[in-house]
Amino acid sequence: MKGLAQQIQALGLQQMRFVWCDPHGQTRAKALTVDAALAALGQGLSMVGTAALKDTSDRTAFKVFEPEFAAGHPGFAGARNVWLKPVESTFKVLPWAHRTGWIQCEAHFSDGSPVALDTRSQLRRALDHLAARGLGLACGLEVEFHIYRLAQAHGQDALDPAQAGWPGPAPAVQMLHPGYHLLSEASLDQSDEALRVVQSTAQALGLPLSSLEIELGPSQFEAVFDVSDALTAADHMVLFRSAVRQALRRAGYHATFMCRPPFPHIMSSGWHLHQSVVHRESGCNAFMRETAQPEGAPDQARALLSDLGAHYLAGLLSHGSGMTALCTTTVNGFGRFSAHAMAPQSIVWGQDNRGAMLRVVGGPGDPATRIENRLGEPAANPYLYMAAQIYAGLDGIDRACDPPPATLTPYAESQAQGSSPRIASDLKAALQALRDDCVLSAAFGPDFVHSYALIKNLEQERFDAASDKLEFARREYFGRI
Repeated sequence: MKGLAQQIQALGLQQMRFVWCDPHGQTRAKALTVDAALAALGQGLSMVGTAALKDTSDRTAFKVFEPEFAAGHPGFAGARNVWLKPVESTFKVLPWAHRTGWIQCEAHFSDGSPVALDTRSQLRRALDHLAARGLGLACGLEVEFHIYRLAQAHGQDALDPAQAGWPGPAPAVQMLHPGYHLLSEASLDQSDEALRVVQSTAQALGLPLSSLEIELGPSQFEAVFDVSDALTAADHMVLFRSAVRQALRRAGYHATFMCRPPFPHIMSSGWHLHQSVVHRESGCNAFMRETAQPEGAPDQARALLSDLGAHYLAGLLSHGSGMTALCTTTVNGFGRFSAHAMAPQSIVWGQDNRGAMLRVVGGPGDPATRIENRLGEPAANPYLYMAAQIYAGLDGIDRACDPPPATLTPYAESQAQGSSPRIASDLKAALQALRDDCVLSAAFGPDFVHSYALIKNLEQERFDAASDKLEFARREYFGRI
């Protein structure tokens, strides 16, 4: 990291944020002076291990001081530290913070072994499995989210101590546009000031933002990013969410990546993950079918995808239930799966069909052929979301699975008896499906699955026990995600 240290000094930075992405996809950070930061680049820095064990309210899900916990989790016993190792390729200079650098880290125990709940390491390991076969994963991001104007009485300096809680109160906000006018130019102009902040922030950070669009719901937007390799795309997603929220906050706005903001008449937000497997040597799309099948039925996967692509698609379908808790990761997100809302209800695929969980786009001779997974919510941890695709797809390839015919009526099919399996109705059921999925459980590791399920189940239990579920959503998600 000698070159990076020299760059930090040459830029005249005064502070460095060392950031870690937790299992929920949220960033935690330490701000170091430059002298301390230069030392940390070489030797790493410590972080309290309980940061990896918290639910979305910041409650520690484990009794870290009990002997039973220590026996099963020796690296975390007694709330001891873990070590953060900076990732040089993620270094950025924050455009909204004075002379401040930013770098993401991976978490290790003191003996150098990776922390199972370090999700960036999880994706790297999944990509290693692809690389061993001469393959890689390319991803494009379509992310829906909401931006509101902060009400003046509840601006940045107006946090009332009397309203403190665990979690704290959500901000009071106003809409930027009234919604229900998809791709409206008038709404785009009405939201221009906030969107300029989003665009300038993303571009200053080098993120491959290609468009900002008006979505259907009130104060709802969509950001679309160009294709990049999976690890880079995941890093971009982590940085984009964190950067947009911070830059907009300073400009008098509140951005949220929760699926369903706690207001009437909203529209749910999704995160549509476009993916294609590529040959590492040539960079060519391994999903692309070179020529059409002469006798291929149009509803068969091989009419659109290569044999490898069809097997990968079958793997995604086979593990759709198991991957749900890694793609839709909050209690709030499961309210999105309703009929005729351009969100899936069943584990099916379709040709360019936005009602299906998996939308196949492209066809013979099209180098942009890809599978779009519409299962995710914008709050999901991107490393887990993408790793789940790899492990599921590889299982389909290894077993040479063939997918069923494409659906033409995904919502009608979801109501039919004995048809394709439904997407889980809540987080608890999705977590049980992850535990029951032997392939995904083995791939992510039993330590990860056990800890992740316990942490997320605590979130579900607190929601179930909440007397005011709307206030739970305000404090737990709207003010924090």
